Amino acid sequence: MANAMRIASAASAFPKHYYSQRFLLEQLQQYWGEELRNPQLLERLHRNVTVEGRYLAIPTEQYYGIKTWGQANDIWIKVAQELGEQALCRALNNAGIGTCDLGALLFTTVTGIASPSIDALLINRMGLPANIRRTPIFGLGCVAGAAGIARAADYVRAYPKQAAALVSVELCSLTLQREDLSVANLISSGLFADGAAAVIVTGAEFASGVATSDSEIRGPEILATRSIFYPSTEDMMGWDVSEKGFRIVLSTEVPNLIREKLGSDADAFLADHGYQRSDLRSWVLHTGGPKILEASAAALGLNNGELKASWDCLRKVGNLSSASVLVVLEDVMKNRRPEPGSLGLLAAMGPGFCSELVLLRW
Repeated sequence: MANAMRIASAASAFPKHYYSQRFLLEQLQQYWGEELRNPQLLERLHRNVTVEGRYLAIPTEQYYGIKTWGQANDIWIKVAQELGEQALCRALNNAGIGTCDLGALLFTTVTGIASPSIDALLINRMGLPANIRRTPIFGLGCVAGAAGIARAADYVRAYPKQAAALVSVELCSLTLQREDLSVANLISSGLFADGAAAVIVTGAEFASGVATSDSEIRGPEILATRSIFYPSTEDMMGWDVSEKGFRIVLSTEVPNLIREKLGSDADAFLADHGYQRSDLRSWVLHTGGPKILEASAAALGLNNGELKASWDCLRKVGNLSSASVLVVLEDVMKNRRPEPGSLGLLAAMGPGFCSELVLLRW
């Protein structure tokens, strides 16, 4: 266990603007005004997502002043840098390593765009190594937190003496479409929220240049990863991109696909490494929403509170897209740590449609 590729730390960062779900419902009812012909539907949808409160990138009153996609994206660039820096600093501190130890920086989002990408801006902002290898990832959506960990693991497998950082920033509130009164957009207006998270992955031969009181990397070992793509499902989730920005695409068939595929995919993945589902003692799953979590539990045969960390994250901060599974991971590492040597599965699904699985040993 001392010489293993592993997750060294996970840390989150949130904007300072936190609101109860009830307050946000009232604000949205005012925001849409007379255009919202069925306020009771919006209230029911917000209640059904089981979210109690959410962080937003800016104060609620400032959203009225956003008239164009460009204006929203300018706010996204500013806040993404602030939260990305906070999350990465906390993850580095938790791991007991310095910026000079990073060999690679991966950045993922699906809620804004920048060129140079946010990872480049963070290099300048934080004084990261000039020779750091950077990989911006866009379009994977909710699955990107798990996929980013897997790609970071690929990197340190090739460079075992190095550490890689994954940073996720999702500011979902800045994608809200005022003209879109579809059920999908009404649901997303109550489900998705803003936040950031970062994870540090270290190689098997990594030795930090920073002196710490505890030199052992305490995070779970990454045993294996798997990417799974489901052909001809691209219409299930994603964005329709127009001059007004990102319009949500969210099919009611997603929970059915999860029920159909996730259990057998997880079993096949585990079997290839000599394990079965009953060997697992912890589960770190993307929050999704109530129907997604219920479908995941059904597919995996989890009926005894195994997904409580995911449910708690959903309740407290909503769906953070790619950052969600990383926030759940942070909670498990800090507050629900499995027994040493026990196996766990980290998983997420997202646009493609696709899934990403990461086998952990604690």
